[in-house]
Amino acid sequence: MIQLRTQAPRLWPGMALMCSLIIVTACGGTSTQAIPTPSAGGTLGTSPTAGSPTMSPSAFAAASATARATARATPRPTARTTAAKPQTPSGPRTILGGCQVFPTNNPWNQNVANAPVNPMSATYIAAIDSTKQFLHPDFGSNPTYGIPYTVVPASQKLVPITFNAYGSESNPGPYPVPLNAPVESGSDHHVLVLDSGNCHLYEMYNAQQSGSGWVCASGAVFNLSSNALRPAGWTSADAAGLPILPGLALYNEVASGVINHALRFTVADTQNGFIHPATHQAGVNNPSLPPMGLRLRLAASFSLAGFTGEALAILKALKTYGMIVADNGSSWYISGATDSRWDDNNLDELKSVPGSAFQVVETGPILH
Repeated sequence: MIQLRTQAPRLWPGMALMCSLIIVTACGGTSTQAIPTPSAGGTLGTSPTAGSPTMSPSAFAAASATARATARATPRPTARTTAAKPQTPSGPRTILGGCQVFPTNNPWNQNVANAPVNPMSATYIAAIDSTKQFLHPDFGSNPTYGIPYTVVPASQKLVPITFNAYGSESNPGPYPVPLNAPVESGSDHHVLVLDSGNCHLYEMYNAQQSGSGWVCASGAVFNLSSNALRPAGWTSADAAGLPILPGLALYNEVASGVINHALRFTVADTQNGFIHPATHQAGVNNPSLPPMGLRLRLAASFSLAGFTGEALAILKALKTYGMIVADNGSSWYISGATDSRWDDNNLDELKSVPGSAFQVVETGPILH
């Protein structure tokens, strides 16, 4: 069964089309995602995907004032200047390409099963429910559905990266991105690369291979050994300023029955604020809407009887680690990595889970 995307990307006024490229170098590992044959000119897909990284004009202006004044090339640049608040360790984290995906006390790896309920929980849930009311897997067996990623060795050649929209909030190149790295189908064109030798993650938005390198709207680099955040007000390949790969449902971990990290999901509308580890907003002045970085969990009282396989593993993770608002897009769409092994019929079980079964948990103040 092939699942077709049904959501449309949300573009904010004045926003240019962006490209995302995420590259993670795994410590001595090999890619878990096949790299397709490069196409001439980096032809872009046409079907819509979950929302795109966006920023309001005011946020862009503020960030630009503090952004880097030069575009000099810096191999393996780090992406962080602000330390994330440590959380209670929750156990082993996913290992990709020999790299642990952030320390065990990183927010993405935080167990929120017993976190207090946010007093605005009902209001936020109602706002998300106003457009769609059920969970939806934004990935499946269709090889063009979901977000692909690539693992490269430390020897991967560095290539030039050119930004055509949000360069002042991007980490300058070069990046170790193969010229034939897979690009997400649809409108967002994310590219994710994990550098296994340095355990750095490279992500780009609205990316297209061009000449000897890549052109994209924005690019972000994350050190997977650190809890540090991006500068306040900076976007990433995602509107919230968050990394994308750490929040994807991955086939191998789901098949094992255990996901030990939060998942990424989108909502139709957000307010102009964010909660760490998010660092950027792309919303409007409406406090009834969820902010970027808001964390939800599936209520403990929601019965998992009748759920099986991949769907069951994902729902268990949503009860323990929850999911984080990462972008504007179709409400309740959770993200997963591209993989032809997904069982679409099983994933369809997720579509019976109502948004009303979730709770918003308290993880920090809203920043503006």
